[in-house]
Formats: sequence, C-alpha cells, structure tokens
Amino acid sequence: MVLNPNENYLEMEKPAKSSPLPSPTEPSDEPAEKRERKDDKDGKKKREFYEKYRNPQKETETERIPVRENGSSEEHVLYVWDHFVSKAEAKNVFIVAHSYGGLSFVELMNQREMQVKNRVCAVALTDSAHNIWLQDTSKGTLDWMQQHCCNWVSSPEPLDTPLDPMLTDCPRVSADMCFSVFLAEPAHFAPALQEIDK
Repeated sequence: MVLNPNENYLEMEKPAKSSPLPSPTEPSDEPAEKRERKDDKDGKKKREFYEKYRNPQKETETERIPVRENGSSEEHVLYVWDHFVSKAEAKNVFIVAHSYGGLSFVELMNQREMQVKNRVCAVALTDSAHNIWLQDTSKGTLDWMQQHCCNWVSSPEPLDTPLDPMLTDCPRVSADMCFSVFLAEPAHFAPALQEIDK
C-alpha cells in the first residue's frame, strides 16, 4: 500500500468565466468567418501549450475540497491505519515514510502506540521531517523507534554510512547523492528493513 498524504483533497475545476465579447462597435476588416477560424486556431494553440506546461493560474481556476476525515496528512495516515492496515490480516507491517510522511508516522505512533508496536516490524524514514520534541513523543515510542526505525538522509557520504544523529530518536544513515534513484528502487530497503527487524 502506498500513501500520498499530500493528496488529501479533491481538486475541482471552477466554472470558466465567460470572456467578454468584442464590442460590435470595434471595426474589423476581416470577414466574420475568417475571425472565427483564427480564434479556433489560437484557442487550440493555447490548449496545447497548457497541456505541455503547467498552467500557473491553475490554483485560481480550481477549488480544493478536503477529503472527509482526511483534512491533513496526519488525519489521512490515521484514517488509513484505522480503516485498512489495522483490519488487514498481515502480521508484519513495514513502513516507508518520506519527508512529511515521517512526521505523520510519528503522529500515528503518538495516537495508536500499542497498535503500531504490535503490527509494525520496521520503519524506513527518508529525509524525515518529524520532530520528537515538538510532537510530544513518549519515552516508550522513542525506545521503540531506536530499535525499529532508520532515517536515510541526503548526504555526500556513501550509501548506508552512519551519520551523527540530530535527535535521539533513531539512527541516521546516508542515502547517498542519488537519493531519487534510492527511493525509486525498493530493493534498497529490503536488507535494511530486515536488519532493523532483527
């Protein structure tokens, strides 16, 4: 199961505003039929351009509607845990959490500590944005994270080189400079998750 807690809303297009019609008093030397073909051609060019490149005005043309019970990344992770993961038959759950997903995972630990400890074998954090002090994390959760979590962070050091921990929550190791390649290849996590799981 792959979660993207950044997508916790539906994006609905707002009705298009009608563009003002040219004033009939404006003189034009072109016949109406030629102007219509020219307008169609220009409109097609604009549509093709916006299909190739992101429309910078898109934010003002769409409305974001939060998904029920998923109004934030943290709510989304709790919802998925409560409605899917906790009801699954899987006995050994492994989690990979990137960036803000690490913060959402720690919030899950804070809200469902015993459930997570009983089901999750290991957690691979990647450039995690969590903060154990700001998130009021318990001593029990910190001890569990020391044993079951590892945070791969962007670094010029070779892959899996131990790094000085910034917090006392879990080991930090180098994800090497090819971080996107590392994330794209789940096989990188398999040996590490097995090691954490021991």
